[in-house]
Amino acid sequence: MQLEHFHHSPAFAIIAPCLQEEPPYLLSHAKKPVLIMRNKTTKKPTKKPLQNMENEKQDNEETIAKYGELVLSLPKERGWMTQHLVQYQGFWLSPACAFKGAPLLHQHFHARPSDIFLATFQKSGTTWLRALMFATMNRALHDVSSDQYPLLTTGPHDCFPFLDAYIHQTDSISHLNSRPILSHDASPELFSTHMPYALLPKSVTASSSGCRFVYVCRNPKDVLVSKWIFMNKMRPKQLAPLSLQEAYDLFCQGVSHYGPFWDHVLGYWKASLEFRDKIFFLKYEDLKKDPFVHLKRFAEFLGQPFSLEEERKGVVQEIIKLCSFENLSHLEVNKTKVQWFSSQLVVKNSFFRKGQVGDWKNYFTDEMARRLDQITDDKFNASGLTFGPAAE
Repeated sequence: MQLEHFHHSPAFAIIAPCLQEEPPYLLSHAKKPVLIMRNKTTKKPTKKPLQNMENEKQDNEETIAKYGELVLSLPKERGWMTQHLVQYQGFWLSPACAFKGAPLLHQHFHARPSDIFLATFQKSGTTWLRALMFATMNRALHDVSSDQYPLLTTGPHDCFPFLDAYIHQTDSISHLNSRPILSHDASPELFSTHMPYALLPKSVTASSSGCRFVYVCRNPKDVLVSKWIFMNKMRPKQLAPLSLQEAYDLFCQGVSHYGPFWDHVLGYWKASLEFRDKIFFLKYEDLKKDPFVHLKRFAEFLGQPFSLEEERKGVVQEIIKLCSFENLSHLEVNKTKVQWFSSQLVVKNSFFRKGQVGDWKNYFTDEMARRLDQITDDKFNASGLTFGPAAE
């Protein structure tokens, strides 16, 4: 079955100037999230001096003004959830969000050696991996079997910061070094990002930085379908929905948020081959097929291996069950909660759709599948990266 258009869901609301060039929608009942500043010595909540915040604000505004001029000269194409995307250093970014955020990250985000990043291309299993990482890294603080476990009442996107959402703050860039109150006692600190590896600051990617990444990739056919459906929900009502064929053509040309898809994946793939102790590269399909094996592998990579006693007690299985699509998608918090990514990016909608491998078969024609497979084979040629039968 091929759907020609996907219409806006009435259950979806958003306030986000980074998603459009028009005034944002409003959620009158939404409240600003509580954040705690990172204190690099004591790790206790701390307040920034007013003068420092004013200086950051001015520096932020100067950076934004500079890139506001640059954006006018960049190549432009049709956007998926915005009117346009601009091409910056080979990648397609939303002009008022990711494009503005890349230089702010370079200037203002100072990574610590213990920081850990979950990196993904959009719609590649980010929400699921967020839950798995949080539960794995915080199991000494929270009993996974408890009926008071944080993930039962707090969505995965509130467990640790989505870095890209903090970069378009206009009041103070200090949000870049903030984290939700939920996990302020946890060490190391966790962040999530969709940014291409090449656009991340050297404080994060340098081999000497000490930072580690878990990167999850997914078959591009499933990515495309999931992204098309999700982006049409986020697309402002004054912009006509994208048809599947329109989204497909743009994707094949490499034009999508944070795309091209293949360049995004290859950036992290090549880095993982060069820095094996820094980047753990994982396929969504492999994790779906055998979550027990791969959860143990990335827990060990993150420096939190499961002990024999934990395995005997079934802790690994409990985490897998807790973070499963079936469990998380049916929790009330993940069906109804207004999701704050920042004071300017708020989404009211579940991030869970199907989580299936091969759902593209319900949308693609044989020719669409053949063409996209050929592009993927050509792009990944000689890289050593393939999508096998498990991804079909």
